[in-house]
Amino acid sequence: MIICLETSGPVCSVALCSPDGVEGIRESSDERSHAARLTVFVQELLAEAGIKAADLSAIAVSKGPGSYTGLRIGVSAAKGIAYGASIPLIGIETTLSMYHGIREGDRLKYGLGPDSLLIPAIDARRMEVYFSVLSSGGEIIKDVTADIIGEESFLDIQEGIRVLIFGDGAVKCSRVMRRSNTEFFGEFRVSAAHMHKPAYEAFNSRRFEDTAYFEPFYLKDFITSQPKKNILGK
Repeated sequence: MIICLETSGPVCSVALCSPDGVEGIRESSDERSHAARLTVFVQELLAEAGIKAADLSAIAVSKGPGSYTGLRIGVSAAKGIAYGASIPLIGIETTLSMYHGIREGDRLKYGLGPDSLLIPAIDARRMEVYFSVLSSGGEIIKDVTADIIGEESFLDIQEGIRVLIFGDGAVKCSRVMRRSNTEFFGEFRVSAAHMHKPAYEAFNSRRFEDTAYFEPFYLKDFITSQPKKNILGK
């Protein structure tokens, strides 16, 4: 089993996963509760499963981008457990985890098809968001970056392509963007449960972090102007 920790945003979430799916989950949306609840959630899930940390195959943690404080708490806890239990550490980029949180029902609700683009967006500060762009099938079209959102944002994506922007950054986008054929899913919340598939993909490929030197992916360098290059590279 792999235990997954998600603390990149306001939700503190821990999921215990097997190759077949999520076996147990604990979550709290109380802000500033991460430090107090994270290890408690881990202990509760391990106790319910009747196992110890040393019995786990690995521990996975959302490595960012996201809240500076939240990421520090999650990564510190994950490194401590990995080191103490002598198990591998897996870091999952937050927007990739978010992509895996979009369910088939969401795709139907927002009219997404094979040619649609999904843009997981995390609220940063002022009018900035962290985001990446993925195809409907999960191919990374644009790696995670930081940008200032305005009226011109994403207008370089062909108008005929349907776009879903989701996450707490979607609310900010919906207030200023002029692009048509765009849906906004601001109620989406990232969860440790979304890490199941990418965590096992990393585990099976043996993509592990160096426990001693692993640090969160803060993505502090912001882009201060609108990018001129077409996102699709055209």
